[in-house]
Order: sequence, then C-alpha cells, then structure tokens
Amino acid sequence: MADRRLQVFHAVAKNLSFTKAADALFMTQPAVTFQIKQLEEQFNTRLFERGHARIALTPAGELVLQYAEKILALSDEMEMRLSEMTGEMRGPLLVGASTTIAEFMLPRVLGEFNALYPQVRARLIVANSETIENRIAEHTLDVGLIEAPAKMHGLSSEICCDDELMVICAPEYPLAGFPEVTPKMLQEYEFISREPGSGTREVTDAYFRVAGIPPESLKTLMELGSPEALKGVVSTGLGFAIVSRAVFDKEQQLGTLAAIPLKPELKRSLYLVYPQDRFRSRLTATFIDFAKQKLRELTL
Repeated sequence: MADRRLQVFHAVAKNLSFTKAADALFMTQPAVTFQIKQLEEQFNTRLFERGHARIALTPAGELVLQYAEKILALSDEMEMRLSEMTGEMRGPLLVGASTTIAEFMLPRVLGEFNALYPQVRARLIVANSETIENRIAEHTLDVGLIEAPAKMHGLSSEICCDDELMVICAPEYPLAGFPEVTPKMLQEYEFISREPGSGTREVTDAYFRVAGIPPESLKTLMELGSPEALKGVVSTGLGFAIVSRAVFDKEQQLGTLAAIPLKPELKRSLYLVYPQDRFRSRLTATFIDFAKQKLRELTL
C-alpha cells in the first residue's frame, strides 16, 4: 500500500548503498536509482549526497527518513489489521534465518506452518546472523531466527530453544577416538571454522576465551560460510569443526563423520528477533509461537 518509492528510499537510506538496497529489495540497481531520482524530483530536492564509493543523507533526506519509517510502519499495520478482519490467516511472511537454522531446522517448521495456513506465502532469506539482524532493522524481514541475541538497537530477542554444539571430524582423524574433548586438547589439532559474522563463530570464540584460549591461537586452516561446507572439508580428514548437533545427524548414522562431546559442554540458545517498535501482526505473532514450539521439539 505504501508508495514504492518511499520503500526504496528507506532501504537505500538504511544501507547507505544503492547496491545493498537493490539486493534487499530484489531489484536491479538502475531500478533503485530511477525510483530515488523520481522521489527527488517530486520533492524538488536532493535526498542523498553522492561521493566516490559512498553516499550520505542530506538534511532533507534525514527528514524524509523519519517520516518514511512512520509511514511504512503504519501502512503495514493497516494492511495487517484489515486482513485480520476477514478472519483468515493470509499474506506474505518474510522470514530470515542464519544458515544452520535455515538448512537443518526451519524447512520442517515452515512446511508444517504452511499446511496449517495455506493462504500464507512464506519467503525464507538465508544469511549469517549479522546480515539477518540488519535486514530486520531495515524492516525488509518480519522475523529472524539467529544463533545469538540481537545486538542492534531497536530489536527484540527472545529465546526459542537450546542447541548443543559438538566437535565433528572424520572417523579416522585422531580426535575420533576420544569419548570427549576439552578446549585445551583442541589446540593441538587443525580447526575448520565458520566465518566472522556467523552466530556459531561467535559462540565458539566465546567458549574458547572462557577456557583461557584466544581463538586466534587455534590452528585455523580455513573459514567457511556454511555447515555443509564445514562437513565437506572435515570429511576429508583435514581437521575438526564445531557445529550444531542438528547438522550432522545423518552423517553420524551413516558413519561418515564422528561426533565428540565437548567438556565442558557447549550449549547455546537460538533466538527469534523482530523489530521492537513495530506493530506485530497476528500472522507474525502466530508464526513466532509456532516456531518456538516446533524448534523446542526438534532440539530435545
């Protein structure tokens, strides 16, 4: 319902990048640039200062951003309230999830939710926790599921379930023979790590620091952007990784990967994240409650 040009402006203003805004809105960069040009012509003023490799809001742009956030939030609230008057659960649901949750936990949750509410059109965006947080803050996602509490101002986090992380390695790798491993023991072996910005990386770094081991002192061979990539490298026998228990169940049953508990055990909470100051529709609230219940069942 809200003016599309205002939505595009909001995305550019939040990202301070035409390219990032285009990615977030699933548009081409020329289309984003055209929409901003139209809005500037309508207001007869420049909204952005364009420099080499960067842009910044003008004073007029700062003012428009303040009103854009209010207008877009009210537009969303109006649409949701009107749809709820029909008594049907329907409409788009934009969900973001960090890689581990999206690949190994969320497909079943979304499938069962769609079976209950076939008029809901769920769209899943997969990225690391940091990116999902940014998208929630930009209001380009309704709700996110990530592996650490939100750090950004204006976001609310609530725990939906707990998840245990364990060491995985190839069955012939030296660590595979231990019933459990300590952080100190792991210093002696090659580590295949998740990338910076990943919730798993943040949790494992904190775990080693608490044990008195600086993460940079580990024998880190490489940093990879997904659990599947970690498993692929680890299966070759190059080193070990630390991943969610949900990630390796199939490989453990087939005997292609060994899993070793950590001592002390490493558990983390998984979080649902949503804007603090934005109207929460009945659809979003229903999905949050449903996801919490299902994820608890999956991680028991």
